[in-house]
Amino acid sequence: MAEFEFHLEDHLFLLHEELINKTYKPDPYQAFFVCDPKIRHIHKATVRDRILHQAIFRILYPIFDKHFIYDSYSSRLGKGTHRGSERLFKALRKVSRNWRWPVFALKCDVRKFFDSIDHEILFALIEKRISDPETLWLIDKVLRSFEKSSNIGLPLGNVTSQLFANIYLNELDQFVKHRLKTRYYFRYADDFIILFNDKPELVYLLRQIGVFLKEQLKLNFHPDKIQIRKLRQGIDFVGYVILPDAVILRTKTKKRIFKKLKKAKSEMLAGKISEEKFSKIKASYLGVLKHCKDKEIKRKIKKVLSWRK
Repeated sequence: MAEFEFHLEDHLFLLHEELINKTYKPDPYQAFFVCDPKIRHIHKATVRDRILHQAIFRILYPIFDKHFIYDSYSSRLGKGTHRGSERLFKALRKVSRNWRWPVFALKCDVRKFFDSIDHEILFALIEKRISDPETLWLIDKVLRSFEKSSNIGLPLGNVTSQLFANIYLNELDQFVKHRLKTRYYFRYADDFIILFNDKPELVYLLRQIGVFLKEQLKLNFHPDKIQIRKLRQGIDFVGYVILPDAVILRTKTKKRIFKKLKKAKSEMLAGKISEEKFSKIKASYLGVLKHCKDKEIKRKIKKVLSWRK
């Protein structure tokens, strides 16, 4: 451990010199795949670069976050999936006049979002709020450290990528909220939902947003993930399905929770993980259940969790 700290300290001093002399070059990424639940191609930076990314994030986040809309819930302090589902539930109850009026929800996501982010557009957006040339030089280095095609794409796995994604899609948020005057709009990463009592109005908004994405951000909708649903059919967002006066877990989310809990329980009983580790895993999933009203799944999960030595 002491030897690791010594080498890390050496690398950080060297990194400091490289930044001062502007000789810094990001290390190559380590690429691998994860399945959670769908397959994702992750690009992991080296330790020294991750430390630098975290430093950049800590400086940029408070500058940009205050300009984001309230109902943007991904990778932001005090937001997240639970807040997003709670806020959407309250909005649906309000728009439906306590579940009495019909409500339609337009749900879309952006096709290959991280792989499609244009570096030049993103850098221009950052330049609107950051004028320091040294900072801009460093951000440019980070952006150019990865591309799916020429000057296109951000790596999944960087903390900076999460912030850059929000900076990029904040342009969409501002367009929908302030140009289209859309009151009930909610976004998590590249998924967004708009509520309205009138279906033709949502069709109109879909066309306007599609044009904006293509012309201003060089993005496109995922053609298979455009939906306009009635409230009584269930509104699927951030892992929950919202129905009149009820919030339940998405079927895929349920299956994933059961699978991971059963695996963790087996590992604990086999002595591969400690009871303390198992308790932490259990607590994290029970926390998810606090935000839904699904007695059946709670009963099944309690059954999975019951164990004796």
